[in-house]
Amino acid sequence: MKKYILNLSLLALTGIVVILSIWGPEALATYKDRGVLDQIRTQEEETGGEGYRYQLSSNEKLYILSQCLNSQSVPGTEQSSQTKEIEASYQELTGTYAFVINHNGPSGQEITDEEIYETANEGLLALKDLGILPDAVREVNSDSYEATLYSAIDVPEPRNNVAVWKLSLLGSLQNANKENRLLDAYIDADNGKIYEFYVRSQLKWEDIDPDALVGAWSGYMGLTAPEAYETENPLLETTPYYKKYVFSTPGGDRTVVTVGFYEGIDELFLKISK
Repeated sequence: MKKYILNLSLLALTGIVVILSIWGPEALATYKDRGVLDQIRTQEEETGGEGYRYQLSSNEKLYILSQCLNSQSVPGTEQSSQTKEIEASYQELTGTYAFVINHNGPSGQEITDEEIYETANEGLLALKDLGILPDAVREVNSDSYEATLYSAIDVPEPRNNVAVWKLSLLGSLQNANKENRLLDAYIDADNGKIYEFYVRSQLKWEDIDPDALVGAWSGYMGLTAPEAYETENPLLETTPYYKKYVFSTPGGDRTVVTVGFYEGIDELFLKISK
Protein backbone atom coordinates (compact mmCIF):
# COMPACT_ATOMS: atom_id res chain seq x y z
CA MET A 1 0.00 0.00 0.00
CA LYS A 2 2.81 2.37 0.91
CA LYS A 3 4.59 1.50 -2.33
CA TYR A 4 1.40 2.28 -4.30
CA ILE A 5 1.08 5.72 -2.59
CA LEU A 6 4.77 6.50 -3.26
CA ASN A 7 4.44 5.62 -6.93
CA LEU A 8 1.30 7.71 -7.20
CA SER A 9 3.09 10.71 -5.59
CA LEU A 10 6.05 10.38 -7.95
CA LEU A 11 3.71 10.24 -10.92
CA ALA A 12 1.86 13.37 -9.74
CA LEU A 13 5.15 15.20 -9.18
CA THR A 14 6.35 14.25 -12.64
CA GLY A 15 3.14 15.58 -14.12
CA ILE A 16 3.52 18.88 -12.30
CA VAL A 17 7.10 19.27 -13.56
CA VAL A 18 6.03 18.59 -17.15
CA ILE A 19 3.17 21.12 -16.91
CA LEU A 20 5.47 23.79 -15.42
CA SER A 21 8.10 23.20 -18.09
CA ILE A 22 5.52 23.88 -20.79
CA TRP A 23 3.40 26.62 -19.26
CA GLY A 24 5.90 28.27 -16.90
CA PRO A 25 8.17 30.20 -19.38
CA GLU A 26 5.17 31.66 -21.23
CA ALA A 27 3.50 32.75 -17.98
CA LEU A 28 6.75 34.33 -16.74
CA ALA A 29 7.22 36.26 -19.99
CA THR A 30 3.66 37.54 -19.80
CA TYR A 31 4.24 38.73 -16.24
CA LYS A 32 7.39 40.62 -17.23
CA ASP A 33 5.64 42.21 -20.21
CA ARG A 34 2.98 43.61 -17.90
CA GLY A 35 5.72 45.49 -16.04
CA VAL A 36 7.10 47.07 -19.22
CA LEU A 37 4.30 47.57 -21.72
CA ASP A 38 2.22 50.77 -21.69
CA GLN A 39 4.80 52.53 -19.52
CA ILE A 40 7.11 55.44 -20.49
CA ARG A 41 10.69 55.07 -19.36
CA THR A 42 13.54 57.56 -19.91
CA GLN A 43 17.25 56.92 -20.15
CA GLU A 44 20.03 59.52 -20.40
CA GLU A 45 22.27 58.94 -23.37
CA GLU A 46 25.19 60.94 -24.76
CA THR A 47 24.61 61.82 -28.38
CA GLY A 48 26.71 63.51 -31.01
CA GLY A 49 24.02 65.91 -32.04
CA GLU A 50 24.32 69.24 -33.72
CA GLY A 51 26.26 71.83 -31.76
CA TYR A 52 27.72 69.41 -29.22
CA ARG A 53 31.37 70.11 -28.50
CA TYR A 54 33.97 67.77 -27.09
CA GLN A 55 36.44 69.15 -24.57
CA LEU A 56 39.28 70.24 -26.81
CA SER A 57 42.75 71.31 -25.72
CA SER A 58 43.82 74.90 -26.35
CA ASN A 59 46.14 73.76 -29.15
CA GLU A 60 43.33 71.74 -30.78
CA LYS A 61 40.93 74.68 -30.63
CA LEU A 62 43.58 76.94 -32.13
CA TYR A 63 44.15 74.45 -34.96
CA ILE A 64 40.45 74.06 -35.81
CA LEU A 65 39.93 77.82 -35.82
CA SER A 66 42.97 78.37 -38.03
CA GLN A 67 41.75 75.81 -40.57
CA CYS A 68 38.29 77.37 -40.64
CA LEU A 69 39.56 80.92 -41.04
CA ASN A 70 41.67 79.79 -43.97
CA SER A 71 38.59 78.32 -45.63
CA GLN A 72 37.23 81.84 -46.13
CA SER A 73 38.57 85.34 -46.72
CA VAL A 74 40.49 86.26 -43.60
CA PRO A 75 39.24 89.45 -41.92
CA GLY A 76 41.41 92.27 -40.79
CA THR A 77 42.09 95.78 -42.01
CA GLU A 78 42.73 97.66 -45.21
CA GLN A 79 45.72 95.36 -45.60
CA SER A 80 43.61 92.20 -45.65
CA SER A 81 40.51 90.91 -47.41
CA GLN A 82 36.98 91.41 -46.13
CA THR A 83 35.24 88.49 -44.48
CA LYS A 84 32.90 86.44 -46.62
CA GLU A 85 30.07 85.50 -44.31
CA ILE A 86 28.90 81.95 -44.84
CA GLU A 87 25.41 81.08 -43.69
CA ALA A 88 24.60 77.38 -43.55
CA SER A 89 23.22 74.66 -41.32
CA TYR A 90 25.28 71.75 -40.05
CA GLN A 91 23.52 69.40 -42.47
CA GLU A 92 24.45 71.58 -45.47
CA LEU A 93 28.16 71.90 -44.74
CA THR A 94 30.66 70.53 -47.21
CA GLY A 95 34.44 70.31 -47.29
CA THR A 96 36.73 69.64 -44.36
CA TYR A 97 36.39 72.83 -42.29
CA ALA A 98 33.71 75.51 -42.23
CA PHE A 99 33.30 78.90 -40.59
CA VAL A 100 29.62 79.75 -40.22
CA ILE A 101 27.47 82.30 -38.44
CA ASN A 102 25.79 80.80 -35.40
CA HIS A 103 22.15 81.77 -35.92
CA ASN A 104 21.06 79.86 -32.81
CA GLY A 105 22.84 82.35 -30.56
CA PRO A 106 24.88 81.58 -27.45
CA SER A 107 24.11 78.46 -25.46
CA GLY A 108 23.80 78.57 -21.70
CA GLN A 109 27.57 78.20 -21.25
CA GLU A 110 28.73 80.76 -23.80
CA ILE A 111 29.30 84.51 -23.56
CA THR A 112 26.12 86.37 -24.50
CA ASP A 113 25.53 89.40 -26.70
CA GLU A 114 25.19 91.53 -23.57
CA GLU A 115 28.43 90.21 -22.05
CA ILE A 116 30.77 90.25 -25.05
CA TYR A 117 31.89 93.88 -24.81
CA GLU A 118 32.71 93.67 -21.12
CA THR A 119 34.48 90.37 -21.77
CA ALA A 120 36.46 91.91 -24.64
CA ASN A 121 37.59 94.79 -22.43
CA GLU A 122 38.69 92.33 -19.77
CA GLY A 123 40.69 90.52 -22.45
CA LEU A 124 42.29 93.77 -23.63
CA LEU A 125 43.23 94.60 -20.06
CA ALA A 126 44.84 91.18 -19.64
CA LEU A 127 46.87 91.68 -22.83
CA LYS A 128 47.98 95.10 -21.61
CA ASP A 129 49.05 93.68 -18.24
CA LEU A 130 51.14 91.07 -20.10
CA GLY A 131 52.82 93.74 -22.22
CA ILE A 132 51.24 92.42 -25.43
CA LEU A 133 49.26 95.61 -26.09
CA PRO A 134 50.12 99.17 -25.09
CA ASP A 135 48.09 100.75 -22.31
CA ALA A 136 46.80 103.46 -24.65
CA VAL A 137 44.56 101.04 -26.59
CA ARG A 138 40.97 102.16 -26.03
CA GLU A 139 38.09 100.10 -24.69
CA VAL A 140 35.41 98.74 -27.01
CA ASN A 141 31.65 99.29 -26.82
CA SER A 142 28.47 98.49 -28.70
CA ASP A 143 28.28 102.00 -30.17
CA SER A 144 31.50 101.58 -32.11
CA TYR A 145 31.80 97.84 -32.68
CA GLU A 146 29.83 94.97 -34.14
CA ALA A 147 29.93 91.51 -32.54
CA THR A 148 29.00 88.34 -34.46
CA LEU A 149 28.99 84.80 -33.09
CA TYR A 150 30.57 82.14 -35.32
CA SER A 151 31.12 78.40 -35.17
CA ALA A 152 34.39 76.98 -36.48
CA ILE A 153 33.55 73.40 -37.40
CA ASP A 154 35.51 70.26 -38.26
CA VAL A 155 32.94 69.09 -40.84
CA PRO A 156 33.73 65.33 -40.79
CA GLU A 157 33.57 65.47 -36.96
CA PRO A 158 31.14 68.36 -36.28
CA ARG A 159 31.20 67.72 -32.55
CA ASN A 160 34.73 69.16 -32.72
CA ASN A 161 33.91 72.85 -33.05
CA VAL A 162 34.91 76.15 -31.53
CA ALA A 163 32.51 79.02 -30.81
CA VAL A 164 34.06 82.46 -31.29
CA TRP A 165 32.88 86.05 -31.27
CA LYS A 166 34.24 88.26 -34.06
CA LEU A 167 34.51 91.86 -32.90
CA SER A 168 34.97 94.51 -35.61
CA LEU A 169 35.07 98.29 -35.72
CA LEU A 170 31.88 99.50 -37.39
CA GLY A 171 32.15 100.33 -41.08
CA SER A 172 30.81 103.81 -40.45
CA LEU A 173 33.95 104.50 -38.40
CA GLN A 174 36.45 103.08 -40.87
CA ASN A 175 37.45 106.59 -41.99
CA ALA A 176 37.60 107.95 -38.44
CA ASN A 177 40.74 108.29 -36.36
CA LYS A 178 41.79 104.73 -35.57
CA GLU A 179 44.77 105.56 -33.38
CA ASN A 180 44.90 103.31 -30.30
CA ARG A 181 41.87 101.36 -31.48
CA LEU A 182 41.22 97.66 -31.78
CA LEU A 183 40.10 97.00 -35.37
CA ASP A 184 39.33 93.28 -35.38
CA ALA A 185 39.55 90.40 -32.94
CA TYR A 186 38.39 86.81 -32.52
CA ILE A 187 37.36 85.97 -28.96
CA ASP A 188 36.68 82.53 -27.51
CA ALA A 189 32.96 82.37 -26.69
CA ASP A 190 33.62 80.03 -23.75
CA ASN A 191 36.48 81.64 -21.86
CA GLY A 192 36.79 85.12 -23.40
CA LYS A 193 40.43 84.68 -24.49
CA ILE A 194 41.52 86.72 -27.52
CA TYR A 195 42.83 84.51 -30.32
CA GLU A 196 43.64 87.07 -32.99
CA PHE A 197 43.78 90.85 -33.11
CA TYR A 198 44.59 93.87 -35.27
CA VAL A 199 45.22 97.08 -33.36
CA ARG A 200 46.48 100.58 -34.14
CA SER A 201 48.93 102.13 -31.70
CA GLN A 202 51.91 104.44 -31.50
CA LEU A 203 54.34 101.53 -31.37
CA LYS A 204 56.96 100.98 -34.05
CA TRP A 205 58.30 97.60 -35.13
CA GLU A 206 61.59 98.28 -33.34
CA ASP A 207 59.58 98.68 -30.12
CA ILE A 208 58.09 95.19 -30.44
CA ASP A 209 59.77 91.98 -29.24
CA PRO A 210 57.91 89.25 -31.19
CA ASP A 211 59.41 86.38 -29.15
CA ALA A 212 58.35 87.93 -25.84
CA LEU A 213 54.95 88.86 -27.25
CA VAL A 214 54.08 85.41 -28.58
CA GLY A 215 55.47 83.80 -25.43
CA ALA A 216 53.20 85.92 -23.23
CA TRP A 217 50.23 85.32 -25.55
CA SER A 218 50.71 81.53 -25.59
CA GLY A 219 50.79 81.48 -21.79
CA TYR A 220 47.64 83.62 -21.66
CA MET A 221 45.90 81.24 -24.11
CA GLY A 222 47.06 78.10 -22.26
CA LEU A 223 49.00 76.83 -25.28
CA THR A 224 52.12 74.72 -25.33
CA ALA A 225 55.38 76.47 -26.13
CA PRO A 226 55.76 77.58 -29.75
CA GLU A 227 58.59 76.83 -32.14
CA ALA A 228 60.09 79.30 -34.59
CA TYR A 229 58.78 78.91 -38.14
CA GLU A 230 61.60 79.31 -40.63
CA THR A 231 60.72 80.19 -44.22
CA GLU A 232 62.53 81.78 -47.13
CA ASN A 233 59.32 82.83 -48.90
CA PRO A 234 59.25 86.66 -48.88
CA LEU A 235 55.67 86.76 -50.21
CA LEU A 236 53.96 85.21 -47.17
CA GLU A 237 52.99 88.66 -45.87
CA THR A 238 52.27 92.08 -47.34
CA THR A 239 54.74 93.60 -44.89
CA PRO A 240 58.43 92.87 -44.28
CA TYR A 241 57.92 93.26 -40.54
CA TYR A 242 56.78 89.92 -39.15
CA LYS A 243 57.84 86.72 -37.42
CA LYS A 244 56.08 83.37 -37.52
CA TYR A 245 55.71 80.59 -34.94
CA VAL A 246 54.33 77.05 -34.94
CA PHE A 247 52.06 75.46 -32.33
CA SER A 248 51.52 71.68 -32.53
CA THR A 249 48.75 69.39 -31.29
CA PRO A 250 49.40 65.92 -29.79
CA GLY A 251 48.19 64.46 -33.09
CA GLY A 252 50.86 66.31 -35.05
CA ASP A 253 48.65 69.06 -36.54
CA ARG A 254 50.33 72.47 -36.75
CA THR A 255 49.07 76.03 -36.50
CA VAL A 256 51.12 79.01 -37.65
CA VAL A 257 50.88 82.20 -35.59
CA THR A 258 52.23 85.45 -37.05
CA VAL A 259 53.22 88.56 -35.14
CA GLY A 260 53.48 91.44 -37.60
CA PHE A 261 53.40 95.17 -38.15
CA TYR A 262 52.15 97.43 -40.93
CA GLU A 263 54.44 100.43 -41.22
CA GLY A 264 52.86 103.76 -42.09
CA ILE A 265 49.59 103.04 -40.31
CA ASP A 266 51.35 101.69 -37.18
CA GLU A 267 49.22 98.57 -36.97
CA LEU A 268 50.25 95.61 -34.82
CA PHE A 269 48.65 92.24 -35.51
CA LEU A 270 48.68 88.70 -34.26
CA LYS A 271 46.95 86.26 -36.58
CA ILE A 272 46.57 82.50 -36.86
CA SER A 273 46.78 80.46 -40.05
CA LYS A 274 47.45 76.92 -41.25
